[in-house]
Amino acid sequence: MKIAMGSDHAGLELKEDIKEYLQEEFSEHDIVDMGAYDTTSTSYAIYGAKVGHAVAAGDVERGIIICGSGLGISMTAGKIRGVRAALCHDEYTARMSRMHNDANILAMGGRVIGKGLAREMVKVWLEQEYEGGRHQTRVEQIESLTTEDA
Repeated sequence: MKIAMGSDHAGLELKEDIKEYLQEEFSEHDIVDMGAYDTTSTSYAIYGAKVGHAVAAGDVERGIIICGSGLGISMTAGKIRGVRAALCHDEYTARMSRMHNDANILAMGGRVIGKGLAREMVKVWLEQEYEGGRHQTRVEQIESLTTEDA
């Protein structure tokens, strides 16, 4: 699987840790680092959009995005048609985002969760399959909203 990663300056440290974790424990996956690459203050919207567009275009299968709280970057990515970005804060929300919502982007807050928890969240999120079934109708309802005008 090809996974895009992106963060602003506030999420950089956690992004780098997760990238290292993926390379060590999930080496079968290709990681595409879309920035940021240093701690210079930058906008989460840039990286949420980069990863979101890569997922929506099919250039990558999934994405992992991180800003300080996870809020801004997840809101940005979620604006893109075809993206189901889930801001998660524990293993349960990470698992359910895949199982019931078919989330294709995992968002986290670099100033909210620690590295150990983030690694566990990524693990369950990558390993959890989407159940489909009764949840498919709901996912389709979410997708239909991206075609409506506000």
